[in-house]
Amino acid sequence: MEFRHLGRSGLMVSEISYGNWITHGSQVEEDAAHACVRAALDEGITTFDTADVYAGTKAEEVLGRALKGVRRESLEIFTKVYWPTGPGRNDRGLSRKHIMESINGSLRRLGTDYVDLYQAHRFDVETPLEETLRAFDDLVRQGKVLYVGVSEWSADQISQALKIAESMGFDRLVSNQPQYSMLWRVIEAEVVPLSEREGLGQIVWSPIAQGVLTGKYLPGQPPPAGSRATDTTGSRFMDSLMSDEVLRRVQELKPVAADHGLTMAQLAVAWVLQNPNVSSAIVGATRPEQVRDNVKAAGVKLDADTMRKIDEILGPVVERDPAKTVSPASRP
Repeated sequence: MEFRHLGRSGLMVSEISYGNWITHGSQVEEDAAHACVRAALDEGITTFDTADVYAGTKAEEVLGRALKGVRRESLEIFTKVYWPTGPGRNDRGLSRKHIMESINGSLRRLGTDYVDLYQAHRFDVETPLEETLRAFDDLVRQGKVLYVGVSEWSADQISQALKIAESMGFDRLVSNQPQYSMLWRVIEAEVVPLSEREGLGQIVWSPIAQGVLTGKYLPGQPPPAGSRATDTTGSRFMDSLMSDEVLRRVQELKPVAADHGLTMAQLAVAWVLQNPNVSSAIVGATRPEQVRDNVKAAGVKLDADTMRKIDEILGPVVERDPAKTVSPASRP
């Protein structure tokens, strides 16, 4: 396993991190989830990402139990706050009340005294940024949170937060967690240049594009039984990726992967890691062998000709519009 700094901070994270969105507590049984976490640890992964909302808070509980007994100082545990975790009007968003209550719930479920990184899961248009950032800063002062970051924020939103933090003496953001893959490159035009200037690192999710970049989905054919595209929870995030044109072009990547001795999934993960602003790529798994396959992307170097060939193959199906990074217009 290779390691990188999280942005300009001193925190080191594994190039491949393990995430449990739509798997732990929902898509897979707990024994299988524990087996995947053990495989991640065996392969040198030290960075684990979750969120309070995943599986209605169950994902944090499963991860906490899976990591029980592992030396806490050897891990980097990340979680997030924003989406609803209860029926009340204050059980959501980035108000001081919800942040303070949510971190206590996350720590209890994870079985830890602190999290290494606490992330604003989306931008909250109904809460002043000053309120959110002060609450985050207070959690740092209390020792419950070591670093703070965001997820799926636009460049303008990140810039606003950085200016407020500087003017008020708060801890600065060190990271952003966006979707990023060969097919989804909306952060490249604005978020990445800002992050490079300001010292934020990207912790990218869905580097394999919900499994589409594995090549297992074929144009003109139904999804394989048991795949994410057949799961009611996971499939709703895949609609834009499942067109025949996208799937046809993805199939053309197979010779590229083979030329480098990589699986399609390894090629996809290695591709996002070529971006120097990416600190870590999050992979999920329902089986331990998926973890073992994905980690082989760590340390892989793709030359300029390979990167250019990938661009030529995918061509017009790549999404690049920075306006696609959006948060809800009101609290959910």
